[in-house]
Amino acid sequence: MTETTLAEVVARAVTALERLAALGEEVEDEWQYVTDLVAVYRGRLGQVAAARGSERVTPEAARAIDLAIEEAGLIDDPHRAIDWLSTLPQIVLFTLGETA
Repeated sequence: MTETTLAEVVARAVTALERLAALGEEVEDEWQYVTDLVAVYRGRLGQVAAARGSERVTPEAARAIDLAIEEAGLIDDPHRAIDWLSTLPQIVLFTLGETA
């Protein structure tokens, strides 16, 4: 199995986060909340990638993150997407041994 860097899995997670945000922005009353969540978690994931990006991620950790991304990709309801704006980054951070 090909080794994956932390920066690569974080980039995939950020792409999924942005997709969730685009869906969540359909809920007009939640626009600011969505924007704030994305800014916070994009920033936090970016910090982790900047500090540890070249580290190799175990195949199990990469697969766990990819499964969470796949699950997030199944979401088509804007309200569920908003819920996952904090769920997905938490899964990624936890799997990488980080805190929020």
